[in-house]
Amino acid sequence: MTETRIRTIDGRALAIRGDDIDTDRIIPARFLKEITFENMGKYVFHDVRFDESGGRKPHPFNEAANEGACLLFVNANFGCGSSREHAPQALYRWGIRAIVGVSFGEIFAGNSEMLGMPTATASAETIAALQDAAETAPATEWTLSLESMTVSGGGLELPVHLAENRRKALLEGYWDSTATLVTNAALVEQVAARLPYMHGYD
Repeated sequence: MTETRIRTIDGRALAIRGDDIDTDRIIPARFLKEITFENMGKYVFHDVRFDESGGRKPHPFNEAANEGACLLFVNANFGCGSSREHAPQALYRWGIRAIVGVSFGEIFAGNSEMLGMPTATASAETIAALQDAAETAPATEWTLSLESMTVSGGGLELPVHLAENRRKALLEGYWDSTATLVTNAALVEQVAARLPYMHGYD
């Protein structure tokens, strides 16, 4: 079985400021026609990153200093709006591996967890400190620890929160439901064999 336990996420961070950033802003609806998620990273925040002619606008995701960042610091109600799973997929395909914010849209947070991408929360004051630090020193290396429930870097170590069921799933490696089913295929078949409504529908 492939190791899927997630204890820490380590790397550089970038900040996106603003409350109520919805999934349509994260990935505009016209890009949902893609057959797979493979190219979603190219379209993340597209309409606020590029003008009508494709020119780059000032945006954290366009800054050379932020290329390769894997942590994202956001404000309140990030990922609200429609339930499209393309939004966390776009962030993940760009390279984001964890998000720390004041709060998240519930469906967005659940879809993120299914990718193994934690959505930890913290106070508005903590987020402000993290965003300021990420913008001031983009080369800083950060660590989000799901064991100690802290985010640290640049001389800071601040507390974060993650619902215990999500934290446990990530730490113990069963956040990937498909991998869990495949790994336990024999047990699934045994359970199915005992269920009367599973027979006669081959």
